[in-house]
Amino acid sequence: MKLTETGYAKINLGLDVLGLRPDRYHEVAMVMQGISLADTVTITENPELLVTTDLPGLEGGPSNLAWKAAVSMGEYAHRTPKVHIHIEKKVFLAAGLAGGSTDAAAVLRGLNRYWELGLPAEKLERLGAKLGSDVPFCVAGGTALATGRGEVLEALPDLPALYLVLGKPKLEISTPWAYREFDKQKNVIHPDIDGMVQAVRAGDVQGVLRRCGNVLEPVTAGAHPEIREIQRQMLQNGAAPVLMSGSGPTVFGFVKDKEEGERIASILQSLQLETAVANLVGRNTV
Repeated sequence: MKLTETGYAKINLGLDVLGLRPDRYHEVAMVMQGISLADTVTITENPELLVTTDLPGLEGGPSNLAWKAAVSMGEYAHRTPKVHIHIEKKVFLAAGLAGGSTDAAAVLRGLNRYWELGLPAEKLERLGAKLGSDVPFCVAGGTALATGRGEVLEALPDLPALYLVLGKPKLEISTPWAYREFDKQKNVIHPDIDGMVQAVRAGDVQGVLRRCGNVLEPVTAGAHPEIREIQRQMLQNGAAPVLMSGSGPTVFGFVKDKEEGERIASILQSLQLETAVANLVGRNTV
């Protein structure tokens, strides 16, 4: 048997940090959104668990979240995961796009189908929460409000398939570092997450776009000026709004259509960036 799942990248349309919790995680409020930039995860029968990727140097062993997801699912279902999981990577690595988390979520969905378990999305999300804060969102994707440490999800209506252009500089940002640096910030400008959620529910696309914001952006961009340069280039060439996803370093900007996105992407490539053009996507089938 061969089964394929698509692991969609995520962006943060809005990201706010509300404070530090007793468990040392940060309390967040985020509007998360799936996009069409995606990895392909294929599951086939194998004598033992094997995880491979098409990206040289990307570890496929026990440290890979996809491996951990297979082990977790096997423990829950009392099954030995005798499968080969192969990941074709398209989502940028260490980019603030949940590339590892979306692969783990694809494995949870895939093994749910492969073993015919019939588990609902909510159960897969709870399993995913033990693997990482972004995994629960990536199980169902679409558009969602995430609170707590990111694992408490409220599904929102799908947004239209708006196009965006993405650019990632050759940087790797440590998420714990970004949050530690955020804790030192004063005079933080918080995005209007409540207003954005209301706009999503009302189908007010312009209202959503007007409220885009990320409190971690000044932290990462302050330490890495190239992020501001990417934003400047995107804005100068017609993308808007433009902001950073997650703790960075990927920057994305909304464009009117695929052609405009490709035009801007070709300009950004002169800055030695990884680039992509994508559109917003709705919820996954679980």
